[in-house]
Amino acid sequence: MTKTPSEPGTPSRSSRSSRSSRSSRSSRSSRSSTPSTPSAAKAAGARTRTAPVLSARALNRATLDRQLLLRRSAGLSVEGAVTHLLGLQAQNVKPPYYALAARLEGFDPQDLSGLLAERDLVRIVTMRSTIHLHTADDALTLRPLVQGARDRELHAFRKGLAGVDLAELAALARAAVEEEPRTMKQLREVLLPRWPDADPQSLAVAARCSLPLVQVTPRGLWGQSGQVALTTAEHWLGRPGEPVPAPDATVLRYLAAFGPASVKDMQTWAGLTRLREVFERLRPRLRTFRDESGVELFDLPDAPHPDADTPAPARLLPEFDNLLLSHADRSRVVPPEYKGRTWKGNFAYSVFLADGFLAGVWRIKEGAGQAKRSVILTFEPFGKLTRAQRGELTEEAERLLSGPLNEAATYDIRFGTVIER
Repeated sequence: MTKTPSEPGTPSRSSRSSRSSRSSRSSRSSRSSTPSTPSAAKAAGARTRTAPVLSARALNRATLDRQLLLRRSAGLSVEGAVTHLLGLQAQNVKPPYYALAARLEGFDPQDLSGLLAERDLVRIVTMRSTIHLHTADDALTLRPLVQGARDRELHAFRKGLAGVDLAELAALARAAVEEEPRTMKQLREVLLPRWPDADPQSLAVAARCSLPLVQVTPRGLWGQSGQVALTTAEHWLGRPGEPVPAPDATVLRYLAAFGPASVKDMQTWAGLTRLREVFERLRPRLRTFRDESGVELFDLPDAPHPDADTPAPARLLPEFDNLLLSHADRSRVVPPEYKGRTWKGNFAYSVFLADGFLAGVWRIKEGAGQAKRSVILTFEPFGKLTRAQRGELTEEAERLLSGPLNEAATYDIRFGTVIER
């Protein structure tokens, strides 16, 4: 696994296209709204100073609510949840399943698996250069939106691509993967004869950065296995790619799923830069707050803001869950003393929340010496847990291990010693 540096409903393509063109015209005509003059900058500073302050706990509860983690949703479908959350981290096969089990009441892994098999959901590189599970519509729009970040990533491999015509490479790679899905090794074997002096790995990375490549099934299906084989999103979904959308609608969707948030927060989530102008353009439609450090936060005007003392249930989350990766300042979920403790080298741990905040890691392993399959789930806390918190975590573990995500005959739940790192 590669170490990562953390509104329900999808409009039709025609409406998206119409809004996109209107937003583009708005972008060209409203740049004067950006505080580029001293007086405008002074006014913006005054707005920030007078905006209401949200405590870390208030931010935590608001974010958990948007992330469907303050209470499980009983009426939202799997596709609706993936749409609302703007995708799920999917570096490995199981994380999206665990992520939805923590968020949806009565989640059945076959529901997600079936949507993948029907190509309503796909696995594709988007935000932060990592594999995400997206709806088909979002795969065709979010990938073009973050293409600039993929271009910057490609620049890091320029030495291995000396003399390579990237347009020709993209055309050759597209023809190959649309003829039949290819692994990265097979893609290198297609490209290397044309550029024998190039670095083979850089050639394959260039194809991945230049083209919207999806992982074809059976990869990602529940209870099945399959190596990573790639084809283009357009070929897999049977429809052309979308033009690069204006970012305005995605900003609003990001705030619905991750807000309240700063400009830097969204830039961290998307791997994009220069989004300040977009937020300024949208400012008349948004509410603003400050965090306890004085950073300006934006939010939708009708977004929920639960009381800071609202109880937050224990939750078990997979490695690299988007809750932990989608803000520049992660202190709304990650206590400062626990920063950097959810991974070791290139390996990321599954984590658990207690009272809404990161409180430790958990792992599942096979039991030893059993005639029938058994599993052991172990919690490894970062600090002392209360008796009530241990009880909540035990209930969550039992829910997970007794449900359709676990096929073991027996299971055991254990609490390890406090981890000191």
